[in-house]
Amino acid sequence: MKRIKEVIVVEGKDDTKQINKAVNADTIETRGSAVPTETLELIEQLAATRGIIIFTDPDFSGEKIRKIVSEVVPEAKHAFLPKNEGVPTRTTGSLGVEHASVEAIQTALSNLYTEVDDAPEQISQSDLMKVGLVGGPSSKYRREALGEILKIGYVNAKQLQKRLRMFGISKHQFEDAVAQIATKEKEHLNDK
Repeated sequence: MKRIKEVIVVEGKDDTKQINKAVNADTIETRGSAVPTETLELIEQLAATRGIIIFTDPDFSGEKIRKIVSEVVPEAKHAFLPKNEGVPTRTTGSLGVEHASVEAIQTALSNLYTEVDDAPEQISQSDLMKVGLVGGPSSKYRREALGEILKIGYVNAKQLQKRLRMFGISKHQFEDAVAQIATKEKEHLNDK
């Protein structure tokens, strides 16, 4: 089993249990989106000694925690779980890492990103509009697909350009992902 050097920041104990089925890693749990100051201080210490990976649920609370921890540790690495990989198998429960398969967790942890503050803007708002990622009837679907292909998680229209810049997504990577989305859509239409 692969050993992860960094400490993985997760939301709760069920996330820790599921991650430990996939990799050998230490975790620190935020226990929800109201991350206590003591936990943030501990995360900061761990970042200085071992590094951290933020791996939160693909939902609003998970994004809130990701933002809070990123403000304290801007050099943190980020792992993203696609929404469809975190769906509960039972009728109860919320979307999250605790429901992900071993393979989905391993894939997310093998596709890490680190925010780059001074990354140049390579993809403009008009680029996003031209390819239907913003302002169109299927924009949300296309953004979800883009996030899965690039392994950067889902973001809304207002945050997409910033996320692409923060993680240094090149114009070439962006164009390849958009082409994959177009291919998926064509296949979907042909299946109907």
